[in-house]
Amino acid sequence: MMPLQTQSLWPCRFACVGLHNNNRRSRTSATTVRVRAMRAVVQRVESASVEVEGRIVSEIGPGLLVLVGIHDSDTESDADYICRKVLNMRLFPNEDTGKAWDHSVVQKNYQVLLVSQFTLYGFLKGNKPDFHVAMAPQRAKPFYASLVDRFRNAYNSDAIKDGVFGAMMKVNLVNDGPVTMQLDSQSPK
Repeated sequence: MMPLQTQSLWPCRFACVGLHNNNRRSRTSATTVRVRAMRAVVQRVESASVEVEGRIVSEIGPGLLVLVGIHDSDTESDADYICRKVLNMRLFPNEDTGKAWDHSVVQKNYQVLLVSQFTLYGFLKGNKPDFHVAMAPQRAKPFYASLVDRFRNAYNSDAIKDGVFGAMMKVNLVNDGPVTMQLDSQSPK
């Protein structure tokens, strides 16, 4: 059996991955995947904090640390989806029933720390990262601020914390589990 070779091509806003079989009798096939989604990496934490220039700007106790990547094509519906899913993800145990995956952050009355992270849309071109599918900072900053407001309006505003958009941040966390989930607002078609 001949090994498969993977070749990656990144034109504009599409990710094309072609798998080529070296067997002459086989045809070359290529699958196109659209990369169009707001991305969140959700971590269940015992505590988390964000530090900017040596000063802690946000911190939470038990809850969720959510790293948010905003795609260039994201809309309000993507933000609605991420907000709804993060607040309702059943990642916490129910001590009364013994069920491990039974309660959401809202049911536990825990906190959420949101951190903007455009590097979630980084792709390697050789060894160099390329962030061209991430929303440009001048558009992403107000979009991210509206996402934070959406979380505050959907839950308890005092329980929602965030980092500093565009700043060099040090994110500290104590991952509980560890439990880490990736959530995209739209599935590739």
